Amino acid sequence: MGAELTTTPRAVVLVSGGMDSVATLAIARARGFDCYALSVDYGQRHHAELDAAKRNTAKLGAIAHKIVHIDLRMLGGSALTDDIAVPEAPTSGIPVTYVPARNTIMLAVALGWAEVLGAHDLFCGVNAVDYSGYPDCRPEFIRAFEQLANLATKAGVEGQRFSVHAPLMAMSKADIVRAGLAHGVDFSTTVSCYQADGDGRACGRCDACRLRRQGFDDAGVPDPTHYR
Repeated sequence: MGAELTTTPRAVVLVSGGMDSVATLAIARARGFDCYALSVDYGQRHHAELDAAKRNTAKLGAIAHKIVHIDLRMLGGSALTDDIAVPEAPTSGIPVTYVPARNTIMLAVALGWAEVLGAHDLFCGVNAVDYSGYPDCRPEFIRAFEQLANLATKAGVEGQRFSVHAPLMAMSKADIVRAGLAHGVDFSTTVSCYQADGDGRACGRCDACRLRRQGFDDAGVPDPTHYR
């Protein structure tokens, strides 16, 4: 008998260029998926993160990388898409860096591409432990979106079930650092800062920078971030 042909499963992975999303891509590859990376240019303050996404998707072996343009600056309502200052001190409640409906929109675009590709798996780097209090980074949101994906698509209705994976959901930032390094991530090439400059150098003061730096400290790993 001849050898049986096997098809490697495909996955669409949301990759912003920050440390969490790049670690997620590396994990998806390690789980045996052919990864199709998707980034969204939504009118954020800088494009350094998208440049980091390009670098890292190539390094980590993504089959393809798309950057989709959706201008959320037209809606505003966030320090990342409007003329609102990025806070540089801890705040209570949901911070002004929350972008209304951002993860819902990004996952919806990823779902559309997955249908086109015949992929049934979506990966995103949301995290409910070391995060800024965003409502669309919770397990409840991921479960609800997965249910929506299977109700709202031709593939889902025809029985080709979608799964939404959030492998970092229960990890601390230190855990993410360790997992990323174990899967070949070069964190020095990632950009997490909310107000990085054109060269991707971090401010060192915003919430994203504080959480990132604490993660490296807790993991006992030198912080490779490029600061201004």
